[in-house]
Amino acid sequence: MAGEAESKGGRVQRRRRSEEERRRIVSESFEPGASVSVVARRHDVNTNLVFTWRRRYGASVKASGESAAFVPAIISNDVPTQAPVPAAAVPMAGRMEIELPGGCRLIVGRDVDAVVLGRVIKTLLHR
Repeated sequence: MAGEAESKGGRVQRRRRSEEERRRIVSESFEPGASVSVVARRHDVNTNLVFTWRRRYGASVKASGESAAFVPAIISNDVPTQAPVPAAAVPMAGRMEIELPGGCRLIVGRDVDAVVLGRVIKTLLHR
């Protein structure tokens, strides 16, 4: 079992980790490309325990070492001023172009989810 230290009189003694050690493990689990299960195995800790520590210490660990990963989005009713791309310049193999009232144009691939596309069109039509 992960985290077991030794058996004493038939009872399993679990390893107690300091708060600093827990925070270090949590910080490592937030590294770009890190896998929580791999980090847990490396430190001989149950993966679920690392997730519990991430909920407990995650906000403070992330705030101390990294900035937000959000990209600002701007929603505008203005029609773009760029010139339309001629149809011959856009390769259309397996793609579909849908032009909605109000100048909104969607270009989707042949693998588009029809249900999602329907929701997007409905949302755009009711703006």
